[in-house]
Amino acid sequence: MTQALRWQKSTLSDGGDGNTCVELAASPSGIHLRESDTPTTHLTTTPTPLAHLLAGIRTGAVTPPPS
Repeated sequence: MTQALRWQKSTLSDGGDGNTCVELAASPSGIHLRESDTPTTHLTTTPTPLAHLLAGIRTGAVTPPPS
């Protein structure tokens, strides 16, 4: 039996109940990320690649694509 993931919203979401929040959950297989407006779609990664992604975002090496 698979245990349900316990999702946590980003602190940058201000605890809001809207559908524009990044959520994370941890499991033995890795770290799961999803956007609250599409809860059935999520990405799974491990701590090292996620840490590199976050570092890239913080330093500006990774930026969102132009609109």
